[in-house]
Amino acid sequence: MFRLKENQTTVRRELLAGVTTFMTMAYIVAVNPAILGDPKGAGMPTEGVMAATCLASALACVVMGLVARYPFALAPGMGLNAYFSYVVASQYGYQVALGAVFLSGVVFLALTFLRVRQLIIDAIPDALKHSVAAGIGLFIAFIGFQHAGLVVPSGATMVTSFGEKSPGLVVAVCGLVLVVILLSLRVRGAILIAIVAATVLALVLDVAQAPRPGEGQPWYGAFVAMPTFEVFGQLDIRGAFRVGFLVIFAFLFVDMFDSVGTLVGLADRAGYLREGKLPRATQALFADATGTIAGSVLGTSTVTSYVESAAGIEEGGRTGLTAIFVAVLFLAAVFFSPIVKIIPSQATAPALIVVGAMMMRCIEDIAWDDPTEMVPAFVVMAAMPFFYSIAQGIALGFIFYPVAKVAAGKWREVHWLVYVLGLLFVLRFIFLGHIA
Repeated sequence: MFRLKENQTTVRRELLAGVTTFMTMAYIVAVNPAILGDPKGAGMPTEGVMAATCLASALACVVMGLVARYPFALAPGMGLNAYFSYVVASQYGYQVALGAVFLSGVVFLALTFLRVRQLIIDAIPDALKHSVAAGIGLFIAFIGFQHAGLVVPSGATMVTSFGEKSPGLVVAVCGLVLVVILLSLRVRGAILIAIVAATVLALVLDVAQAPRPGEGQPWYGAFVAMPTFEVFGQLDIRGAFRVGFLVIFAFLFVDMFDSVGTLVGLADRAGYLREGKLPRATQALFADATGTIAGSVLGTSTVTSYVESAAGIEEGGRTGLTAIFVAVLFLAAVFFSPIVKIIPSQATAPALIVVGAMMMRCIEDIAWDDPTEMVPAFVVMAAMPFFYSIAQGIALGFIFYPVAKVAAGKWREVHWLVYVLGLLFVLRFIFLGHIA
């Protein structure tokens, strides 16, 4: 089914890739409930959100693995969950916010079957496709530096290097040194080994806490927790209609271009693009649409493709079997969430940094001697980490690319859809600004 020999991979390699991908994105199991459960935001029951997060992610990964057959993992998107919690749910209630996510998912699905989203992927110029992949690399590396504590906020310069040393910083630096050594020695599973070793060091240095059973619980209560489904079916679709189109559009816009950008970037890095096009793009986009719809019913925010999938690709994941293994681990996390919570962000930060470096290889395919290709590509790459948004980077690329080509008299080289999307992005920035 997965054509392992044809894709030059094995079950063992796919398993290793799946575990690596899951480890780098396992933080979402704890972070998503924290954001959606914040009393200042959505105020949702955290245990219910945790179960919804795991189940929605597992379902979306299964669809990706079986239908699209790509090694891409999905889960509730960071940024989108903050917009859900602190902008929409805090004002209208989380039931209405879930209803808006459901409606945006239905529109995603319709656009997918109408092949609008695949048309967008096919219309993206090659220079922007390569720059999206490199931009995602810079983006996840920046996230890794933040999680490691190597980059911290600064009132004067916005960000700066670390100040005081901390045990968490030691864990991250040791993990980074280890993964560089293992990669240099070409050790299979280098990224996963480094994550596990860093987690062990985090336990020793009290950066992470070993799970303990609650009062009156048996010993296995430290490792097993029964899920609750308090937020299942709590969405208010009628209320979402009353809120208006803008809220639904915000979810629709950000998820569409986040997922498109992530898929293009990962596909370019893994070598899936054929003459600039992604085979089975409709099936891949179907996965995040169904994940979003199911997630809204289960009780979580928009589900989208994860850039952390690049870690599994670098470990050799090449087929949908990788996504299936990620799904199995998310299902296990429903019952073994205390174990998943052990992994600190400092332990996965080195993986994000080195994977970001690996994704920079794509820039060699950009025509750096052609300003009409070079400038838009650079804008995309720089905007993603600086704006902390894949969608914003793509938007600027769609604006600057046609402008550069028209100025150089090369307007015939630009797909008509790029002109349309570029104009829409300009209008969006003028009238709506940064909506999510």
